[in-house]
Amino acid sequence: MSLGFSVDTLLPKARGGGQLRMGLVKLEEREWLQPQPDLAARAAGFADWPQGVQLTPEVDAPGRELAAMVGTQGALPEAALAVHEDLCLLTRREGEEVYRLIGAAVAWPSDWHPAEKIGLPLRALHAPIAGYEEQLATGVDRFMATLRPGPIYARCNWFIAATGERRWLPGRPPQEAFAHVTPDNAGETLFVRSERQTLRRLPKTGAILFTIGIYVEPLGSLSPSNIAMLGKAVQTLVSGEGDRRGAPAYADSLITFAERIAA
Repeated sequence: MSLGFSVDTLLPKARGGGQLRMGLVKLEEREWLQPQPDLAARAAGFADWPQGVQLTPEVDAPGRELAAMVGTQGALPEAALAVHEDLCLLTRREGEEVYRLIGAAVAWPSDWHPAEKIGLPLRALHAPIAGYEEQLATGVDRFMATLRPGPIYARCNWFIAATGERRWLPGRPPQEAFAHVTPDNAGETLFVRSERQTLRRLPKTGAILFTIGIYVEPLGSLSPSNIAMLGKAVQTLVSGEGDRRGAPAYADSLITFAERIAA
């Protein structure tokens, strides 16, 4: 099983609500990164939001190794300018078992600020996600500890946003952000955002690379089967997860829109 590079091809592989799971698939090297990145958009993204780059001294050697892997010179920031994906590096400090975020080059975040996360261990990084500690944390820790150089693993997710911009930093409460959304206009006013995430261990430094490829499309542009999936999934988000995503503010409109498409 592989993962595509668009919302429509990613959604069938994403979790459709219910209990959290990693949902990993294995990729070939040729499937790792988007083959034709818009480098001008990447440069503009970092120029508009320089705080998306956060580095610790520990990131220097892994960052240089990564830059060479993606065919450029420099370190983590230069690597992120050469690919479509946002890039994060994690390592374990001597005497510690936990992985920490040691560097982030993120032009298009999904409701997070790297400056607030840099240096934190995995569980603290994921603290806002409802159900992570109870359902996912132990499995993620085990996966990170046993990941070998070579294999590439991937997963994807989805969010509903009130904007089609790649950088998504909600500045208003959901009830305000989605106030204009109705069943009649949901196809144009709701935007489906999917992260194509990959994980691999760098062979020389042993750091773990986490990539995040961002794809955004209006709800109405998606296939009928994906619209139907979202209409069902929004009703089965884990307790608390829907609130964090603002689901109560848009769910009725999305569900009704999906039912109309199905009919």
